[in-house]
Amino acid sequence: MDRHIPFDRLHNFRDLGGYPTPDGRHRIRPGRLYRADSLGKLTEDTSDWDRFLSLGIGTVIDLRHDWEVERRGRIPAHPSFSYHNLSIEHRPYDQAALTPDIDPGPYLAERYMEVAEDGTKEIRAALELIAEAAESGTALAFHCASGKDRTGQLAALVLSLLGIPEPTIVEDFSLTELATPALLAAWRTRNGGRTPTWPAWGHAPASVMRLFLAALNARYGSVDGYVTDALGMDAAHLSKTLRAHLLEPVPKSWPALTYRKAIPAEASVLVRLRDAAALWQLARGIDQWKPGEKDEAHFRARMTDGEVWLAHSGDHLAGAWELWWDDPAAWGPRPPDAGYVHRLMTTPHTAPPGAGRRMLAQAESRIAAEGRPYARLDCLASNPRLRAYYEAAGYTVVGEQPTKNGGSGSPYAVTLLEKRLR
Repeated sequence: MDRHIPFDRLHNFRDLGGYPTPDGRHRIRPGRLYRADSLGKLTEDTSDWDRFLSLGIGTVIDLRHDWEVERRGRIPAHPSFSYHNLSIEHRPYDQAALTPDIDPGPYLAERYMEVAEDGTKEIRAALELIAEAAESGTALAFHCASGKDRTGQLAALVLSLLGIPEPTIVEDFSLTELATPALLAAWRTRNGGRTPTWPAWGHAPASVMRLFLAALNARYGSVDGYVTDALGMDAAHLSKTLRAHLLEPVPKSWPALTYRKAIPAEASVLVRLRDAAALWQLARGIDQWKPGEKDEAHFRARMTDGEVWLAHSGDHLAGAWELWWDDPAAWGPRPPDAGYVHRLMTTPHTAPPGAGRRMLAQAESRIAAEGRPYARLDCLASNPRLRAYYEAAGYTVVGEQPTKNGGSGSPYAVTLLEKRLR
């Protein structure tokens, strides 16, 4: 499942549903909490408007300044939802005009702390509205301009109160990266084709949220401490209310996985899936994939030279992988005795449990069907966690390639793993 719900004019509209609690027994209910870029871009009698109304949202919280609302417009009024303008940011600043030398991590984290301490009245009101919507069983959406900073701060508070672990909160913040190209294109259109002077405009590096949460914890002890001391709320009661109404047990059964080859028109889906997986890794300190490393041309080329497979669970995308019939960059010249699995990836948090292992088995079946007795793959030598995953699936380490060249950047070392197929 792609968390970004597709709209024509909205680029960062996301469902917070599906994020799991640390014990893995509960998750946020889908379709109850949405975060977004400016809903002022919606207009009546359009497909976007119909799509928004179909979500059953009963409360909209607009976190922008009142002058932003006046200048850029607000969501059209409709009897199905209430609208609340709560400007949590009291000291506006122009990110697009910042100079390139400013590091977004510490700079934005400091701005977020200003918002956390200036906007206590509005943040409290927003949390009260979220609790009321939760208790009433109705969906709620909150937004700012790009759906990144003010929206990201409020999302972080709510996710923390729901018991979602910090790496997932950081990941949720960084998912704006999937919308950054569209947000930048819209900014350029509004500004005569110019480009922001600050290269970090529209980006959401994980360091921003990590530093903000660290600063909040240093000053208040925890998010609960901030809610209690700065907002004057009963954090324990608020957390209990949100968890009671916004969490649900993780499903015990899932639709069976189905598999098919990807077609060139689906290259953009594969790019988003890989970039989402890369952001999941980076939020957890795994330095292997980076967003933007593989473009649509890469996946179309792999479809031509090998195979790319998609896995679905019901109507939702669950994952994908590439299957190559040779891999000289890692394995050197070899006889046609193996298939090479690359970019095995699942949709973070929403794929059925064990989806990765089942997709790997499906790839192995495909290799065996071609009469090839071995499945081979490689993983970054500095990623022992991934190596252990493949070893548990029956793969054996058979060597190291210290200078694999992946086609971009410097050569890197990989561990070579192989499995004899029956």
